[in-house]
Amino acid sequence: MDGLNAGRSHVDDISDADVAAMLASGFTATTDSSVIGSAAAVVICVPTPLTDHGAPDLGAVTSAVGMIAEHMRPGALVVLESTTYPGTTDDVVRPALEAGGLRAGVDFHLAFSPERIDPGNPKFGLENTPKVVGGHTEQCTKAARRLYEQFVGQVVEAKGTREAEMAKLLENTYRHINIALVNEMAMFCREIGVDLWDAIRCASTKPFGFAAFYPGPGVGGHCIPIDPNYLSYKVKSLGIPFRFVELAQEINSRMPLHVVNRAADLLNDRGKAVKGSRVLLVGVTYKPDIADQRETPATAVAVELRRRGAELRYFDPHVPSWQVSGARVEPAVDLLDEAERADLTILLQPHSAIDVVELADRADLLFDTRGTTAGHHRAVQL
Repeated sequence: MDGLNAGRSHVDDISDADVAAMLASGFTATTDSSVIGSAAAVVICVPTPLTDHGAPDLGAVTSAVGMIAEHMRPGALVVLESTTYPGTTDDVVRPALEAGGLRAGVDFHLAFSPERIDPGNPKFGLENTPKVVGGHTEQCTKAARRLYEQFVGQVVEAKGTREAEMAKLLENTYRHINIALVNEMAMFCREIGVDLWDAIRCASTKPFGFAAFYPGPGVGGHCIPIDPNYLSYKVKSLGIPFRFVELAQEINSRMPLHVVNRAADLLNDRGKAVKGSRVLLVGVTYKPDIADQRETPATAVAVELRRRGAELRYFDPHVPSWQVSGARVEPAVDLLDEAERADLTILLQPHSAIDVVELADRADLLFDTRGTTAGHHRAVQL
């Protein structure tokens, strides 16, 4: 909070200059919940993680809603943006807000609008990514539309809150399942002599009926590894299995182990064991060109390599220091120098600041889990 009020950003896609412009326009960050009483619109953007047992954890949502209910003024608009299962806005948020006597759709407006930001995406941001809104009533939807159309180019109205909630889960479950498909293909294509990246390239030339997805060391971030579980939770509550999501989760979760097993094979081919080998991990964030490490598969890869006795180093221009299971991983000062010295270099995230071709040229042995050096004679693909 103090950083924001001082003009400092802690988000990759928002610069300090952006925060300064917001402050100049009247923005202020505060922990004083009483300001909610003067707000015409209140947007809930809090984490919705999973519990240790894999169930939705709505603790942050219910806490925020409790504060809003205490201070909300009649006529206000309340929008939930946090990803959650269908029915949360109506079954969890609405009753809490109505506990004080105000009624949704009558005394205040209530809507759901899924967050759709793609961190690090230089092409699509808040303004040019369509915003889905679904209200408790038609008038609630219209109120949400009026809010977002002030700064978003296209607002899409859903039938209601449940449809808007489902839209976000559908988007990310679609990605989760298709990533799992190509990840599983990556596990066997090498064994049957198929270059999967070339097959995907060829399939991508079909102008209809195909969308390209690419294999990797696993999935990360705050959406893909988490959101489909919210949908699975809701389906299971009906006594219906959701096998697609469960299978996709199983496949994507075992990719880090697959990477380590492949790494062990590559070292074995050179007469070396994982134990005692110097292994360099390149790119430890969950996606390119950001600093976010939430749910990054690099962590699982590092944990398993350490368990097997590897001497780890890492290089990531966005991560100045990195800890895995509470233990520091030594950073490489010079990427190419370390790649030459390492017994094995594993490319986990190809940040644009990394020249992957030069890395392949200089590394003693490069294992590319992202296919960015496909066709390079000195690089081994996933």
